[in-house]
Amino acid sequence: MAQNKDTYTADSITVLEGLAAVRKRPAMYIGSTDTRGLHHLVYEVVDNSIDEAMGGYCSKIKVKLHMDNSVTVSDDGRGIPVDMHPKEKKPALEIVMTVLHAGGKFDNDAYKVSGGLHGVGVSCVNALSEHLEATVRRDGKMYRQSYIRGVPTAALECIGDAVTTGTTIRFRPDEQIFETNQYDFNTLRKRFQELAYLNKGLQIDFLDERTSEKASFKAEGGIIEFVKDLNKGQTAVSEIVYAYSEVDNVVTELALQYNTAFKENTNTFANNIRTVEGGTHLAGFKGGLTRAINNYIQNSDLPKKLKQKLSGDDVREGLIAVLSVKLSDPQFEGQTKTKLGNSEMTGIVGAMVYDKLSSYFQENPKDAKAIVEKVVDAARARDAARKARDLVRRKGALSDHSLPGKLADCQSKDPSESELFIVEGDSAGGSAKQGRNPKHQAILPLRGKILNVEKTRFDKMLGNKEIRAMITAMGIGIGQEENDKDFDKLRYHKVVIMTDADVDGSHIRTLLLTFFFRQYEELIRRGHLYIAQPPLYRIAKGKFEKFIKDDAELYSLLIERVSKDITIKASNDKEYHQETLTPLLDDIRFIKQKIFEAMNMGVADKLFVALISYYSKITPEFFNDGDTAEFIEKMAVAGFKVDIDREDDDGEERVYVTFENENGNRNKLAVEFFNSKLFRYSYDTHSNITTECAGNEFAVLRGENVTQVTGIFNLLDAVMEEAYKGINLQRYKGLGEMNPEQLWETTMDPDKRTMLQVTIEDAVGANEIFMDLMGDNVEPRREFIERNALAVQELDI
Repeated sequence: MAQNKDTYTADSITVLEGLAAVRKRPAMYIGSTDTRGLHHLVYEVVDNSIDEAMGGYCSKIKVKLHMDNSVTVSDDGRGIPVDMHPKEKKPALEIVMTVLHAGGKFDNDAYKVSGGLHGVGVSCVNALSEHLEATVRRDGKMYRQSYIRGVPTAALECIGDAVTTGTTIRFRPDEQIFETNQYDFNTLRKRFQELAYLNKGLQIDFLDERTSEKASFKAEGGIIEFVKDLNKGQTAVSEIVYAYSEVDNVVTELALQYNTAFKENTNTFANNIRTVEGGTHLAGFKGGLTRAINNYIQNSDLPKKLKQKLSGDDVREGLIAVLSVKLSDPQFEGQTKTKLGNSEMTGIVGAMVYDKLSSYFQENPKDAKAIVEKVVDAARARDAARKARDLVRRKGALSDHSLPGKLADCQSKDPSESELFIVEGDSAGGSAKQGRNPKHQAILPLRGKILNVEKTRFDKMLGNKEIRAMITAMGIGIGQEENDKDFDKLRYHKVVIMTDADVDGSHIRTLLLTFFFRQYEELIRRGHLYIAQPPLYRIAKGKFEKFIKDDAELYSLLIERVSKDITIKASNDKEYHQETLTPLLDDIRFIKQKIFEAMNMGVADKLFVALISYYSKITPEFFNDGDTAEFIEKMAVAGFKVDIDREDDDGEERVYVTFENENGNRNKLAVEFFNSKLFRYSYDTHSNITTECAGNEFAVLRGENVTQVTGIFNLLDAVMEEAYKGINLQRYKGLGEMNPEQLWETTMDPDKRTMLQVTIEDAVGANEIFMDLMGDNVEPRREFIERNALAVQELDI
């Protein structure tokens, strides 16, 4: 319906005051409100401290994750100014915290170099925080101001004397804004380690109070240590080459080393910001490196077999490099700041790299020869790969007769309605061929596990039969240059990975995903890659049969069926049956999941249950202002001795509660734990159940049988025991366990199946995961296993 033009007046124009615009459209300022945006808040605050370090004023940064998912960032820099701003008539701290585009970064006298140049950093964090407290130590005094959702709660006040200088920011992300408030220790740890490498001598201490995990980083060797660590587990071809220059107020640092592997790993940064898409400094580095090596080859007395003209790809095989530039006026392309655009950087970096490497080669002929042999070998392999690629191309040249022999192709020639199922093993391939719709569905069985392309040179990859079969079947072509592949020639618009639900199947799926990500990233970006979801279970009872995709669906089905046959009677004689029974059991299951989360944080399960079972909700204020005698007495009955301590933490008093059980095991919780989502939601849910049921005693009635149980968890166990009675449950591990009809019905029928579409939301994160888990370096894989070992719920050995 058209709007009356007379209703569109000045009153229709909304003006968002102060930081309201940030709260209205947070994604415009921090990218997203998911876990990436959440972590971005920490980066913005830490970047302020890093700017102090880059100016030479800060040597130590402390970051703490608290139990309520609030974060404290503290530094020993100069401290944010607190004097009155001459124009705004407010303390400088308040302006920095509440006004967009306010800060010292717009004045080159305050910061010669800084990271966050958009000027929205800490004020954005303030706007998107439920609560933020800024403490400044400066000029012998300590000042503090608090804010709620970006608005000051009171004027800036001096709270005492200070013997040190620096700034401490503590903030708690607003649950009204963010989809999750759970920080990931390892995501933050990786970034802090990176920052320590890039700022030589800076110490960053990181503590996660939720799990007691801690990390401390200080790299006296700077990016030299960065390269050394990136090269762990590899066989080095040369020593680490380091270069440093200051030209036209631009600081350029480079460290590089060659190893015997086949992958290039070049990391570029501008003002500590990782430039994912590279930019002018990367172009300068590549040009200078290629020119220096080619020049050395032509002008040295190397053997004739090494006298080759090399391409940029050749000279970067097996290269580990870190390039860091710091400049006063960086021009980043886009708000994401992932590509440096300053045109002068190409010449500055290129000249430095060429000069340094030319000198290094002259002074270290042994290393120079080893590097040249490595890159010339790469050039020969690239030539062999080109021939192999051309052979694959010729064999797959648009003729159906050239398709792989094991491929059971579909009849349709229309790619938009054609599907290619890449199936694990000939057995499953046989079932899939018999069960498929031959008009639209093609089957390509793979024998065994394909090569791990993350560890394999391109020419060796093309020598693998299974990989060649996939390349030929898809019809896109293969190669490392843009024009080597034509994605418009893809023969199937759905390429489906279909593997078993066991460990081997997961490994094969991972190997295939590595192959597609490294060789056909554009195919994923166009939405053509899928993962089939074969059922995990088959449930049968009499004539009833159903295939179940996962544990959640199995639970829902069992509860739905058993709720028709049983009734639960609570202590107050309230009865639960069918529609009322399911929500009760769902709530109990929710609490069980939260207990598992608490255990992962190091909180004992019995303690967590005792705390959420307490008759009134505990808050952090309770331990400051409340009478805790009754609480201590009740916890003693539950088997826990309680001690309440107050400790000084960088000028802030922190309250901790220590619980000790009969065996002497202790749990020390900061009181903000009682403000966490984990505790609040668990308490509320538990309280609702026990209030509604008037106690902990239940009777489970099924026909004439009555089972008495005590406690909500025993109740859930008793109901699940009833649910399993009389049914036949089969867990599938292999596709070959299903006959063709079952495979069609559950996994391949477009009207009934479930498939996951593979997407790339974070290319940098995906790249790092594939490098860590599938690459040559063993250390990141070991760390991953150690970090995640306790989270394994079903171990298939």
